[in-house]
Amino acid sequence: MLAAIVLFWYAAAIWMNAPWQDTLNSRANLTNVPFTDFALSTWAQAKPVLPSPHQVFAEVWNATIGTDITSKRSLAYHAGITLGGTLLGFALGTLLGVGLAVMIVHNDASNRSLMPWIIASQTIPILAIAPMVVVGLGAVGVTGMLPKALISMYLSFFPVVVGMVKGLRTPESIQLDLMRTYNASPWQVFSKLRWPSAIPFLFASMKVGIAISLIGAVVGELSNNAGGGLGVRLLTGSYNGQTVQIWAALFIAAGLAAALVIAVGFAERLANARMGARA
Repeated sequence: MLAAIVLFWYAAAIWMNAPWQDTLNSRANLTNVPFTDFALSTWAQAKPVLPSPHQVFAEVWNATIGTDITSKRSLAYHAGITLGGTLLGFALGTLLGVGLAVMIVHNDASNRSLMPWIIASQTIPILAIAPMVVVGLGAVGVTGMLPKALISMYLSFFPVVVGMVKGLRTPESIQLDLMRTYNASPWQVFSKLRWPSAIPFLFASMKVGIAISLIGAVVGELSNNAGGGLGVRLLTGSYNGQTVQIWAALFIAAGLAAALVIAVGFAERLANARMGARA
């Protein structure tokens, strides 16, 4: 499958870069260029419409391993900035989501009043909210990591709320009746029954939330190009027509998201082992 994707990518690069290569060849008075030479030329353009795979991988290597990590030209440096905003926003979103879910499950008024607004909040495009958050907080002196962390929180709390509400409501009536028979307090019902039942749902929603949180951090950086981050690299690459830089930043962001999801999965296995669950 990976080989098929790479072959299709190379073929698409020839097709999309061919018009500009024809222009370059006509300017150089080159005619009857062999297809092999023409294809190699489309794969080696400085500012291609679609970079070839080896161009993207070379840019990723040069901008990470081949560049000092403290340099602002390093993708590792910008990935670290994006990672900080992502983790902070994810932590805030998870705490907010769990708190709202507990309120919704234990209070019928909260269920009827909060849940419709939580769902409606996700219908607003994040590209419309992000500039308002960045500009509004900047007007009162709040800059740096916090604005994009709040944007990440806004995106990541929703799957946590939905997953935790489902998880906390998983226990059946007979189980709840048994806890009442044992004269269990509301806290004991929550800690001994509802919370353990919700753990699988929590981690499933956290895997979605951590990936969405990264998207929120990148979008927040697009609205504030002064602080650095992968979003800033995407923005500067777009301004300068550096498509290779754009694709390299996208690959770094995708790899970072995959690593974060794997980390959440590892934490889930640790939690399951601690609770005595079978692998």
